[in-house]
Amino acid sequence: MAHRFDFTVRSTDIDVIGHVNNAKYLEYMEWARFDWIWQKGFTLDELKRRQIMPVVVNININYRKELQMREEVHAITTVVKVGEKSFVIKHELYNEKEQLVADGDVTMVMIDANTRRSILLPEELKEALYADLAENGTNSSS
Repeated sequence: MAHRFDFTVRSTDIDVIGHVNNAKYLEYMEWARFDWIWQKGFTLDELKRRQIMPVVVNININYRKELQMREEVHAITTVVKVGEKSFVIKHELYNEKEQLVADGDVTMVMIDANTRRSILLPEELKEALYADLAENGTNSSS
């Protein structure tokens, strides 16, 4: 299922040009990503307990419109692809006029926190990811 995360552009997000700095868009997507995975039951405490970590290995982002200070923004996160050790999610950022301001595909790999090597996705997470794929009308796996 698509996950929604709302936030407001802060003064510290603005660069010398007067709009949101490009790196902040990645931070916004990170906020949405953490909220999304925590809603799936994989909180920081749970990840530590299991001694696993999802790590970003690739991000492709498109900057479509600038954001200004105090704008209300929402991020929509959806599952794009599920593999054995990795998954891809899409973040879409919308301004208060419902205009797409940025979108990005994020590839994440699950690793063992001790060995720092990739591992199979936990079965509960994999099931949740596949459920999201089915709900979104996609059926992509690798």
